[in-house]
Amino acid sequence: MSAIARANRSMDGGRATPDVSLDPDIVERGYDDSHADAPAVAPRSMTTVFILLMVAFLVVPVVEIYLIIEVAQLTGILNTVALLILVSVVGAWMVRREGLGILRRAQKELVAGRVPGRQMVDGLLVLVAGVLMLTPGFATDAFGLVLLFPPSRITVRESLIRRFTRRVSLD
Repeated sequence: MSAIARANRSMDGGRATPDVSLDPDIVERGYDDSHADAPAVAPRSMTTVFILLMVAFLVVPVVEIYLIIEVAQLTGILNTVALLILVSVVGAWMVRREGLGILRRAQKELVAGRVPGRQMVDGLLVLVAGVLMLTPGFATDAFGLVLLFPPSRITVRESLIRRFTRRVSLD
């Protein structure tokens, strides 16, 4: 049972000691009495994060190098380097422009007494877009541009909001 579930079910805010008998397998793995309900295997979300990190650190650089080599063969090395620099400069300018616009909208929401939730998500997406745009490579630049353009960013934002709203349940 998770800590949140215990807190929701108990009258003392989840501070009571759970009625969990110690499984010898868990004790052998190094968990003591204070971690009797700790999982013996990684939860699904940890596996997903591990897979995403492997893709980010292994697959993306290979794809980027491949694309840079292909573009260099078609246009030449100097043109490829110039294009990578140009895309980074234009991307930084677009991130600044979009970020300032989001900041203005967030300030208007705050003045009106509302929480700027959508603007906070937009700001996070523009930050991710900035990181992608400054990373050398054409694939990351393409994903960064997708996040910088408001119509596609709105689609991604609404998808993220729906996903996290489903994950957070207030019972």
